[in-house]
Amino acid sequence: MALTTRMLTPETWEDFATLVESNNGVWGGCWCMGFHPGGSTGTRDGNRDAKHELVTQGAVRQVLVYDGDRCVGWCQFGTPPELPNIKSRRVYDAEAQDPPDWRIGCIFTNSKDRGRGIAAAAVRGALDEIRRAGGGTVEAYPEQTEDRPPQRGAFLHTGPEELYARHGFVRQRRIAKWRWVMRADV
Repeated sequence: MALTTRMLTPETWEDFATLVESNNGVWGGCWCMGFHPGGSTGTRDGNRDAKHELVTQGAVRQVLVYDGDRCVGWCQFGTPPELPNIKSRRVYDAEAQDPPDWRIGCIFTNSKDRGRGIAAAAVRGALDEIRRAGGGTVEAYPEQTEDRPPQRGAFLHTGPEELYARHGFVRQRRIAKWRWVMRADV
């Protein structure tokens, strides 16, 4: 399988929307809005409209992964002001360190395509885009899977720890029972 990546833009919106709609709005209708300023609107349609508006304004940094012409996943990234709503924020802020230049918010792989390297392609694509934008320190907030009962892919929306380790990220600190801050310089 030859995976390619493209940024989420008004031109790729329909590909993204098709993937989200085929997966029930993703995580109960999130439409990948949870990490943006203001977060979720609380409704599937509201989130769809809010995401579309952000994309139209050019206020979204998100790599889409394609298998041929079909969008099969993504990786959302941005600066801390662009993605302020990270998971476990209270604990994160209590032990704040130097802020990163970039954050990776969420990763999604179409449920029928999991286990085919799509998340790895998504993170690699996001890191390539970060390099093109000048690079810097990148943070991710993955879930620990080692020494833990198996989890459904949907529960790993920030990605598994080992995925980031393969891309040079290292643990910085724990912010939840199974969630870590990991950093890499790009």
